[in-house]
Amino acid sequence: MEKPPPAMDFIADHPFLFMIREQITATTLFVGQVLNPLGDGMSDLLSSCYWMGPCCSCQVNLPRVTVIMPLKGFGEHNLHNWRSQLTSLYGGPLEFLLVVESKEDPAYTAVSDLISEFGNAIEAKVIVAGLSTTCSQKIHNQLIGVEKMHKDSKYVLFLDDDVRLHPGTIGSLTYEMEKNPEIFIQTGYPLDLPSGSLGSYCIYEYHMPCSMGFATGGKTFFLWGGCMMMHAVDFRRDNYGVVSSLRYGGYSDDMTLSAVAGAHKKLVSSPPLAVFPHPLATDLNFGRYWNYLRKQTFVLESYTFKVNQIMNRALFVVHCYLSWGFVAPFIMAAFHVAVALRVYMNGQSLEEMTYVYGGVRLVVFLVVCTLLALFSMWNLTRIEVRLCNILSPEAPPLHLRSYNWILVFIAMLVGNFLYTICAVRSHFSQSINWSGIRYYLEDGKVSKIVRTQGTKDMNPVFTDLARKYLYGKKELPSKGNNHNKGKKRRQSKKFN
Repeated sequence: MEKPPPAMDFIADHPFLFMIREQITATTLFVGQVLNPLGDGMSDLLSSCYWMGPCCSCQVNLPRVTVIMPLKGFGEHNLHNWRSQLTSLYGGPLEFLLVVESKEDPAYTAVSDLISEFGNAIEAKVIVAGLSTTCSQKIHNQLIGVEKMHKDSKYVLFLDDDVRLHPGTIGSLTYEMEKNPEIFIQTGYPLDLPSGSLGSYCIYEYHMPCSMGFATGGKTFFLWGGCMMMHAVDFRRDNYGVVSSLRYGGYSDDMTLSAVAGAHKKLVSSPPLAVFPHPLATDLNFGRYWNYLRKQTFVLESYTFKVNQIMNRALFVVHCYLSWGFVAPFIMAAFHVAVALRVYMNGQSLEEMTYVYGGVRLVVFLVVCTLLALFSMWNLTRIEVRLCNILSPEAPPLHLRSYNWILVFIAMLVGNFLYTICAVRSHFSQSINWSGIRYYLEDGKVSKIVRTQGTKDMNPVFTDLARKYLYGKKELPSKGNNHNKGKKRRQSKKFN
């Protein structure tokens, strides 16, 4: 917590202006002027005051921001996330461009109905981008949004539809960009909210090392595609090859932009307030986690420049080595414990058990290191949970007690064991099926795109991570799903 600025003496013996400004959102709430501070009446004291209001957008000193949100499918958390994004507090001009692949996408109808509820209170519209042919569908949607953004927009903010914004997020990001014009990309980091399944905890432990890098609150080499703010002029003029690198063969938006930033020595920053609650699907099973892990390892097979290929190969080797290097000591510890128990159960003397002591001591050392790692994750999660509750006081509070740390430990073992297997498979396959679209890579770029033609008579198809409905038959509610369905309705009503 920052210390308050030192007190200053102000002698009010002359006309002056004063204002009340909220620091996180940079929103001016109250403006007044005093023309005659030495007068006797209250009318002389407050001669002209104006209540700006938290949603006022008449502050011409704040730059225009365009928020581009590529959408795909409709899931259980989308409505709440979209509301948190569309109702952001920002004192300057703000427009939202929600981009879908086609009108047949379930997200099109859902988000159109949501926008109609707000009427003229927000500046938002839905854009149909069409099918991508040279890059991933997400990047294609983002670039179409860039083409449609307002000509006066100074900054563009890319948001995933699974990002739950705080009221002051856009204001704080813009404030950092204004304060330091050298920032090329400003990003954030997710706080995963596991749903209780092992797959959700595997995703949580996978993201935690990334949030450690984001939590430095300054220069970082991590870039999360869920939240990226950039200068709009870089896209209008294709500065540093930003647009061309994404459009022609780009698969991962964050990896491509990170490569561009690294090649041109540009600054990537992450403010400490840019932490976003990321609720995971309640039915995130192991199969969908496996495909998510495949997607993360498949990203290492894409690259923009030759130096990125070398760095990705080095990251591939190091990550695989460290992943199995984390699991191997636990396998060895299990053998040491089994041998020690067998010797003890056979009733052998202490002199005969001395050769086991060395292994047991290593097991104890491993347990201590594991507890320290879990404590570090617990402490970082505690800070992020507290920060999210401070930044969103109007939202239902997050609780650290909802995390199951036994499942976190199991997820650490499972995730690290599977990572190497998954990375090797991605390296030799050079293709992946993500959300009904199969991408093929050649020389680190998208070379072929094959889509599954969806019909209303086929089995339902969902996205892999958030399980958002894409096309096919609607699932028939089973007896076991009635309780969860009612629970979701109550949650939506509460959030609305």
